[in-house]
Amino acid sequence: MRKAVVLVSGGLDSATALAVARSEVDACYALTIDYGQRHRQELEAARRVAAALGVAEHRIARFDLSWIGGSALTDASIDVPQQPSEGIPVTYVPARNTVFLALALGWAEVLEAEAIYIGANAVDYSGYPDCRPEYLEAFRRLAALATKAGVEGRPTDIRAPLVNLPKAEIIRTGARLGVDYSLTLSCYDPDAEGRACGRCDACRLRAQGFKDAGLPDPTVYYRRSS
Repeated sequence: MRKAVVLVSGGLDSATALAVARSEVDACYALTIDYGQRHRQELEAARRVAAALGVAEHRIARFDLSWIGGSALTDASIDVPQQPSEGIPVTYVPARNTVFLALALGWAEVLEAEAIYIGANAVDYSGYPDCRPEYLEAFRRLAALATKAGVEGRPTDIRAPLVNLPKAEIIRTGARLGVDYSLTLSCYDPDAEGRACGRCDACRLRAQGFKDAGLPDPTVYYRRSS
């Protein structure tokens, strides 16, 4: 049986990556990381997505990154930006994808999974350094060096099927593979009911993606007070 570990955050990209993985391997094992994110509604979204797409198993692992600070996604003293900014935004979480991939790599080795899927994207994204193709290729080489499976000639592949796709094409791909995007949550600053703010980077990229794809946006938004 061909197996894969899929990093599932509950957002649009990771849901699509899971759907792609499901079309390419026999069994998907979803891994969600509870890293101390302020937008904790995404954990519920991850549960919904994993259940809807029929994974073999879904685990939510607690690995707190909030003590590091330095990100609006983990530090309540830093506001989530509501306007585009220059350079790497404050929603970047230091070392997040490196930690996530390392945890996925350990589980993949135990499962004897052939690959790890991640919904990283280097086209319509916010400038995060750990979403670039060269970063993912470097981690692929590390995975081959750092594990028993790699030493024995069975390295775990790192697959980012969306890395070079614009958001509209990601949405079209997911729609073709049966993703229900109403189950997903991309917002960095949702309200208590899980409704999206409509103003953060993630919301803007998502809304533009649906518009460019020519598909209805199922996102439920709330109106923020000025």
